[in-house]
Amino acid sequence: MFVASNILPRWLEVLLTEKFYNACIIHEEAKKNEKNVYCLDCCISLCPHCLSPHHSHRLLQIRRYVYHDVIRLDDAAKLIDCAFVQSYTTNSAKVVFLHHRPQTRNFRGSGNFCSTCDRSLQDPYLFCSLSCKIDYLIRTTGGVSKYLLDCKFMSLPEPGSDDGLMTPDSILEPAGSSRTSSGSGGYGGGTMDCRTLACTATTEIVRKKRSSLSACRPVCSPVSEISSMNRRKGTPQRAPLY
Repeated sequence: MFVASNILPRWLEVLLTEKFYNACIIHEEAKKNEKNVYCLDCCISLCPHCLSPHHSHRLLQIRRYVYHDVIRLDDAAKLIDCAFVQSYTTNSAKVVFLHHRPQTRNFRGSGNFCSTCDRSLQDPYLFCSLSCKIDYLIRTTGGVSKYLLDCKFMSLPEPGSDDGLMTPDSILEPAGSSRTSSGSGGYGGGTMDCRTLACTATTEIVRKKRSSLSACRPVCSPVSEISSMNRRKGTPQRAPLY
């Protein structure tokens, strides 16, 4: 997704184009050397071994779910207005995707869709990721300066409490589902009644269609029973007497 560099602040431009979770070249031989931290003051990605010179800087933890970068909604909301960006819950924390995700198949039934990439969304969300909202704002309003927030301080979680990696076994749920709590409507995601992911809704539609087709099928007896019922009984014949 193209983002015009002349109308974005440097930290946001680099954040949207940086590749995270690559091995750090400086600490190539060290364990856990994936670059999963972003320094907003230096505009560079860091691994855990690079943090010492940046301890007083604003640091953003980048998390990953199934090869896609996500950040906590609480962190994102300190930097930019996240209203109408669909959030999800994993490990009791709300997260938003940094970039849009390619769709494996095109499904365009009735429902809500991302204003940038047409991905299926829950009502009343308008964007599937932060980059989709930023791209939309650039196309429609010419910039994002009105939606940026002045964040003076941002720190990382306590050492050892969070490595930023979410396994594929983690369950992503839309914010506002039965397993999440409400009350974070400040960034447009906490009070919205979104109970299932769009893919779950699609599955339910397919199941209903299949069940309706099954109900319309005539209940027929086996062919062997029909043939035995319709077979006429002939006159019994005795064997010839010799």
